Amino acid sequence: MDQSEFLFQILLPVLLEGLVVTLKLILLTAPFGLILGILVAIGRTYGSKPISLLCKGAVAFIKGTPLLLMLFILYFGLPSIGITLSAFVASLVGFIMCNGAYNSEYIRGAISSVKEGQIIAAQALGMTRMQAVRHIILPQALIRAIPGLSNEFIYLIKYSSLAYMLTVIELTGAGKMVATKYFEFTEVFMIVGIGYLILVTITTIAVMLIERKVAVPGMTQSGRNMLDIL
Repeated sequence: MDQSEFLFQILLPVLLEGLVVTLKLILLTAPFGLILGILVAIGRTYGSKPISLLCKGAVAFIKGTPLLLMLFILYFGLPSIGITLSAFVASLVGFIMCNGAYNSEYIRGAISSVKEGQIIAAQALGMTRMQAVRHIILPQALIRAIPGLSNEFIYLIKYSSLAYMLTVIELTGAGKMVATKYFEFTEVFMIVGIGYLILVTITTIAVMLIERKVAVPGMTQSGRNMLDIL
């Protein structure tokens, strides 16, 4: 079998199947991770003391625990207490928890940068505290948090490869499967690496376009380029 036959008839079809699984993991994790991050950031900043401490403790636990260990707990540990998750769902839950925890830190920092006086002014106009947070503070905070959130999204693309450790055949897993069978490790993993680079580059360009679209003078960073994010 020559190299072109191996590439187009064996390797690329398998990698494309793995790429679809990787995209499913990323596209399902990103929105739920963002929602979780917003809720945790608000709970930690404006919640009652028990809620704030609970959010703070959860974020500290997730940040202090290797993601791979969390995936092992979700997939191999939970069945011991009667909860069984498929490898894909366990990976998804782990990624959402990790992504949400780090997103909450970016959003919390952005919330802290918005002047507290805006809430007081909103309350003077008849809004409740949570209405002021939802309609005035949060929109500003999310715009300011875009650079951090975009970095976390790119990390998500990279650490999605850990799903392979739970037997999910995503992009890295598909490459490993072919490389092991045909002993073509260098060529296969170089192509897998190029696949991740393409994903990251497309994401970076999309984030830059979004950032420019929602940019408010004096509120967001200017002059960012792809290398800033990569």
